[in-house]
Amino acid sequence: MNGERFSVNTFQPSASSGSLTELHEAIARECSRVEEDCLYSAKGSFEAARSWGHVHLMVGIPTALIAAVAGVSAFNDYPEFAGALAVLVAVLSSISTFLNPSEKAQAFSQAGNRYNALKVRARFLREVTGRTAVTPEEQAAELKEILAEKDKLSQESPIIPRHAFESARKGIEAGESAYAADAKP
Repeated sequence: MNGERFSVNTFQPSASSGSLTELHEAIARECSRVEEDCLYSAKGSFEAARSWGHVHLMVGIPTALIAAVAGVSAFNDYPEFAGALAVLVAVLSSISTFLNPSEKAQAFSQAGNRYNALKVRARFLREVTGRTAVTPEEQAAELKEILAEKDKLSQESPIIPRHAFESARKGIEAGESAYAADAKP
């Protein structure tokens, strides 16, 4: 994580990959890896979006309230107090502009949504397409597209902070991202 980006493409289909069953199993395993990668990346992105959303509120709300009090103070003949509050508003506004928490929250949220969509695509390939009359070559081609999209998304997405990743991991391990439909009877 530490700011490093890398991608490992562990699936390399070939005509000599063995029997069709082995190829189907290899495709299913790689789809499962993509699903897991996307699950952690999506949840980590959503955790980061939530954190930046809190920063946006914690800086924005006080800034607005202090600006209102400064305005009222100026009209009520408290120029020193109004001036001090105006300076504080300028500082908070500068911090908000520099950090741009709203934009960061949106970027992480969009990345999370894109990872979720990719996870669904991989799961559909593994669970549905892989059990239909589609040829292994067609499945491998779809998997290659999914892997290429995952690599591109990993390069374009903001880097997930460690705290967000750890929070996501704990949530996933606690079952927060499990589907009731996937529970074993």
